[in-house]
Amino acid sequence: MRIGSLIDRYLARLIAVPLLGTLIVAAMLLILDKMLRLFDFVASEGGPVSVVWRMLANLIPEYLSLGIPIGLMLGILLAFRKLALSSELDVFRAVGMGYGRLLRVPYAYAAALALLNLAIVGFVQPYARYAYEGLRFELRSGALGASIKVGEFSRLGKRMTLRVEQSRDGGRELTGLFVRTETAGGKSVAVTAERGQFLATDDPNTIILRLSQGVLVNDAPGFRTPRVLSFVAHDLPIDLPQSEAFRRRGGRDAELTMPELVRVARQKETTQETRNTLRANFHFRLVEVATMFLLPLLAVSLAVPPKRSSSALGVFLSIVIIVTQHKINEYAEALGARGGVDPAIALWVPFVGFAALTWWMYRTLAHVPGGQPIGALERGAAVIGSAFRRWIGRRRRSIQASA
Repeated sequence: MRIGSLIDRYLARLIAVPLLGTLIVAAMLLILDKMLRLFDFVASEGGPVSVVWRMLANLIPEYLSLGIPIGLMLGILLAFRKLALSSELDVFRAVGMGYGRLLRVPYAYAAALALLNLAIVGFVQPYARYAYEGLRFELRSGALGASIKVGEFSRLGKRMTLRVEQSRDGGRELTGLFVRTETAGGKSVAVTAERGQFLATDDPNTIILRLSQGVLVNDAPGFRTPRVLSFVAHDLPIDLPQSEAFRRRGGRDAELTMPELVRVARQKETTQETRNTLRANFHFRLVEVATMFLLPLLAVSLAVPPKRSSSALGVFLSIVIIVTQHKINEYAEALGARGGVDPAIALWVPFVGFAALTWWMYRTLAHVPGGQPIGALERGAAVIGSAFRRWIGRRRRSIQASA
């Protein structure tokens, strides 16, 4: 019993390092890829840079839900691969610790991470996704101060045009201003000023643009010539454009928690098309979480290379399999949402097939003498690798001979 607990702690340490490393690297790669696109989006909308970090923070739960299964798979796979290559796995089996006993620690990780992933996809991610979409809406509508862009002509409502040359101190100090307003009856006012600043008023729909050191040109159909006025200070009231309120949470199925998906799907006023979409999303989340309980078996099956071989084909296949299974689930969700197949059948039938494949691979490794679930692929990869090395050798010799 003492030896078993020591081996369990040893396995836990071996799994923890690649698991955390893979999870962090996967999440950072996804965040960096999205960060570049968000910077372009925010810059094109004229929004503040700080909103990029808020949008990325709301995407972290989504990226964690994608990175956790990959981290679990590679953490277990790399730990057992290290045991196999160092012959420690043979020692453990020789003292009576079979694969079933060794899988206790991987399944403890799988259970804990599956509960964490269920909390993320079922409850945290919907609120984070809604907050992310809210920030996108505010950027597009100008609610974050994005409607006034430095160096460009911006429209404030239907009758006002504003251009600002420079903005300092977070927009509190403006220089090089041009303002043109039009009123009913064809009257217009054009103003240029060296400096300006926005001031709040008691009316939330109106602000004051206080201009300094400028010229005002007032024109109307009854004026023979426009009236020009130089001023030291001038207050120009601005009626803020009415911005549309952002929709309520739940406009999309990804913004509903799992209990809300079930409740809305059971309402009588819900259309059949919406019900199919909600059910498909619900079963998609369940299948993604349930798949994590198959990953320890799959990881161990791919971790152990053939004897006298250090092939890393299993590591490559693990990534291909888990990504392929995720894409199949996405396709099945879309198929179930369209109503062509019942969402439960569309999502759980591929899961059962994946579970059967995983169990066959594990059984071949653990219970068939000399069994190697990917032995044919290993032999094929070895033949291809050998042929490639011979071709490289011939090319090198021919280059040396020609030189």
